[in-house]
Amino acid sequence: MRAVFSLVLVVGLALAGFAVYMTQKYFSQSQAELNYERDLRAKTGKLVQVFVANKVKKYGEVLTKDDVQMIYWQENALPEHAFLKASDLFPDSSKKPRYVSRQIEKFEPILAENVTEPGKPAGLTGALQSGETAFAVKVDVASGVAGFVQVGDRVDIYWTGSVAGTDGDMTRLIETGVRVVGVDQQSDNSAATPGVARTVTLAAAREDVARLTQAQATGRLNLALVGATDTTVAGKIEVNSNQLLGITPQQTVAAPVTAKVCTIKMRKGADVVDAPIPCTN
Repeated sequence: MRAVFSLVLVVGLALAGFAVYMTQKYFSQSQAELNYERDLRAKTGKLVQVFVANKVKKYGEVLTKDDVQMIYWQENALPEHAFLKASDLFPDSSKKPRYVSRQIEKFEPILAENVTEPGKPAGLTGALQSGETAFAVKVDVASGVAGFVQVGDRVDIYWTGSVAGTDGDMTRLIETGVRVVGVDQQSDNSAATPGVARTVTLAAAREDVARLTQAQATGRLNLALVGATDTTVAGKIEVNSNQLLGITPQQTVAAPVTAKVCTIKMRKGADVVDAPIPCTN
């Protein structure tokens, strides 16, 4: 009997020790996971919910509530102008839909730059600001920067043509930092196979459009891409053939003007002489 009691006591102590060991292991694992979670939260920072697309949305499509969902995103890495509230993305006061102005990929945050204002259609009319109109410029490989011009870029416009009273052609910078709103028939950059454009559509004020129309009718227009971070203001730039080749025009010296002498032949005796008289013309 005493042996049985001793066996039970040993087994009980073993089980108790095992329980204590498992409890300590559980608490140690929980503490390690808690420390990892705390370190991860310190690295990632605060998480916020943001609206993303749950499918690919192409240019011009209507954005509905079924096309979006909310996911957690790092607040310190949140893109600017992202939508965090349903009331901002789909205002209840407006029954007009939003349209996709730039292609949105799956799980890409919905940004204000990628959708139009409620009821505002996508396209050139939606891309133009107040006071702007669209103007199309015919381009080729050379004048269109070899097809590298895209919607949203800014370009300088150079005019080349002849001017009365000058020798040869002249090239002049006529517009700076003009915004591109269309390339061929595309008003966004979602084309699968970009190529050399034939027309580039620019956004400009009405008086600038009049100048560009006259320039295109009287000469050739060439586009030059402006850097995305370029904020310099270009002054007057003008080059003609003489300046390009370093030729200095020679000044011609006018011949001295001699007074006109008018005469009349008169006979004096047997001789005929020239006698001066006032000139009548």
